[in-house]
Amino acid sequence: MTLSSSDSISVTNLEKRFGDFIAVNKISFSVKKGEIFGFLGANGSGKSTTIRMLCGIITPTSGGGMVAGHDIVTAPEEVKQSIGYMSQKFSLYEDLTPFENMRFYLGVYSVEPALWNERIAWVLKMTRLEDARDRLTKELPPGWRQRLALGCSLLHKPDVLFLDEPTSGVDPVTRRHFWNFIGQIAGEGITVFVTTHYMDEAQFCKRIVMINHGVIVASGTPKEIIAAACPRRPNADLNDAFIALMSRMDK
Repeated sequence: MTLSSSDSISVTNLEKRFGDFIAVNKISFSVKKGEIFGFLGANGSGKSTTIRMLCGIITPTSGGGMVAGHDIVTAPEEVKQSIGYMSQKFSLYEDLTPFENMRFYLGVYSVEPALWNERIAWVLKMTRLEDARDRLTKELPPGWRQRLALGCSLLHKPDVLFLDEPTSGVDPVTRRHFWNFIGQIAGEGITVFVTTHYMDEAQFCKRIVMINHGVIVASGTPKEIIAAACPRRPNADLNDAFIALMSRMDK
């Protein structure tokens, strides 16, 4: 499988079965380099299974894909080294300082020690955590911990960043600041693949794919999806479109 020079992710007829259950049913889509791309779906829609395949964690039953120039079937370890991942559950060590957490993850990502000081300084500046580098992580406000988790996922300067419900459980002001930060990252050429349940956040994505019961039910820009899903509702928003599309599949 080949990857277009303009794409960071390309998926073709991707399928995952667990026994007789089809979690992901031959889906195809692509993501451009430097794009903020939304992947939306309700719980049990196949969203998490798709992400796990794209991250090289589980192997597809059939079909395939390319992520950052690597085949997800034949080169999953290379995929893992080329991506960053931030889950909705905070996964850093709260009894370590931000500096110590970063030192730990630089080792996990096998970054050359000669680059450590430069990478730590880069992340501290980008996340605005210079003054908190030596505080215990558990003492930091939730929004600061969130910025730290995102910073740690960028220490090895990945080509693609996967964000799985990154703002779950944080206040609207923090969410807005976080999305400004995501825009900055994409502006530096990193592709951002994000899942979210907040439709107001999904508006920040350049393009979106919606999935339900393992099948893609919509794709396009937020405006295109709203127009197609709610043609007779001029004041409809993305939340209305999401509900309409998921309801049609559930009937």
